[in-house]
Amino acid sequence: MRLNSFIKILLLAVVVISCATKTKKSTTKSGVKKPVVKTEVKLPPKPVVKLDNIDLPEVKREFRAVWIASVANINWPSRNNLSVDQQKQEAVQLLNLLVDLNFNAVILQVRPSADALYKSPHEPWSYFLTGQIGVAPYPEYDPLEFWIEECHKRGLEFHAWLNPFRAHHSNGGTISSESMVRKSPENVVRLKNGMYWFDPADDKTQDQASKVIKDIISRYDVDGIHLDDYFYPYAEYNGGKDFPDYKTWSAYQNSGGTLSRADWRRANVNKFVKRIYDEIKAQKNDVKFGISPFGIWKPGFPSGIKGSSQYDELYADAKLWLNQGWVDYFTPQLYWPIESAGQSFPLLLQWWNDENIKGRHLWPGLNTVAVKSSNPVSEIAREIDVTRQIVKNNTGQVHWSIAGITKSKAMQDELKLNVYKDKALIPETKWLSSKNLPELDVTWTKQQGHFLLNWNKQSEALSYVLYLKYGNTWQTEILAPELLSKKVPSESNGKKLSTFVIRSLNRLGKLNDYKAVVVN
Repeated sequence: MRLNSFIKILLLAVVVISCATKTKKSTTKSGVKKPVVKTEVKLPPKPVVKLDNIDLPEVKREFRAVWIASVANINWPSRNNLSVDQQKQEAVQLLNLLVDLNFNAVILQVRPSADALYKSPHEPWSYFLTGQIGVAPYPEYDPLEFWIEECHKRGLEFHAWLNPFRAHHSNGGTISSESMVRKSPENVVRLKNGMYWFDPADDKTQDQASKVIKDIISRYDVDGIHLDDYFYPYAEYNGGKDFPDYKTWSAYQNSGGTLSRADWRRANVNKFVKRIYDEIKAQKNDVKFGISPFGIWKPGFPSGIKGSSQYDELYADAKLWLNQGWVDYFTPQLYWPIESAGQSFPLLLQWWNDENIKGRHLWPGLNTVAVKSSNPVSEIAREIDVTRQIVKNNTGQVHWSIAGITKSKAMQDELKLNVYKDKALIPETKWLSSKNLPELDVTWTKQQGHFLLNWNKQSEALSYVLYLKYGNTWQTEILAPELLSKKVPSESNGKKLSTFVIRSLNRLGKLNDYKAVVVN
């Protein structure tokens, strides 16, 4: 106890001497005090107060896409003799319009007929891009790379659309030595309407399409691979006559095959669809695979439905693919109006919805460009509403084609002011595994009348979602991935901003973990 008291006295003496020394140094020899220089003390910034995950409002989700066809220069490029700058300008104009109308996905045709709108090691440059098969654009650029980059920086998904079995389109110019018709003549047949078709039963046909798809996935940051309704061609393409696959059919029979010719053809397509799905998942699990088959499986399914049969004419058993879950999204082309007697839009959609036993995305195709109705704009709006009623979770639509929007100011107004008034996130694809994006690094500063929020860029984010809490009310906003800061009002309707959250969305629609930031 005595020793401790001595130490305390000694320490007190040291403090007194130190203070005296400092006081002495602050005066001159004449006893006049030196002026005290005040230095600004920088306090450490206020720590960001974060709360563990709290209940946030749900953000609307809906797949909103358009088909953009390159075959026959239907949509893009509008002509096959545009300069590179003109091609890019057209693309940017289309994408800016889609963003303005609150779309969130693009399905671009990159392989219209065994050709490429990108730099492919396996197939020639497309006639529809440059006006000559095998000739690159000049100055050379990669349109697929350009489209993906322009889509992603706007928060749009990009799906690469391929036609798997068409070898040459009748509007595709003169067949040259660069064409796959010349390079692979042993598995190509000519149809009565001037088109050339790969024989789906030939292993070389399926291997070629597989090789093209795997190449695209390996070299490009696509969000999806999309196939349309052309497997075996429509009968009218060959003047109503049977598809000329005598060589492969004879080989199958000679090998002891016992299936009927129709079942054998369906088996060829089924094998191809499952193969492509499995190969995509093995290569990049988070790339979605979608197909848009003809909207009627068979007449009479459901009762009262009339028309062509994809099962019997195209040898496409799309019901099986959906039942088996060989797709991530399914887009039956329901191009008929709601009141159509033999092809009722709601009856067909409900039937496909009932067949969706694996719970895949069901996003019907709408005939936005030419639906048979006295008021096409109102009809498409009603079909979107019907889709939302039938496909309640993870709903969506795909519009055929973007021309139905670009060429109709009335359609644009309807979409922007009514049915697509608010932005929507892409639905989450929960059955596929994907990389969890980390929590964002968020900073904020309070300024007069607003807060400035900043966050770090995540290269794999498709978009960001901002949640703002004023009083007891949450507001949400979907932001493009290029935006890394945002000014937000400090008050709304007389309520102060108290809390905000910023989350990133990955390519499968999953929002990252978060903590709420308290600012007041």
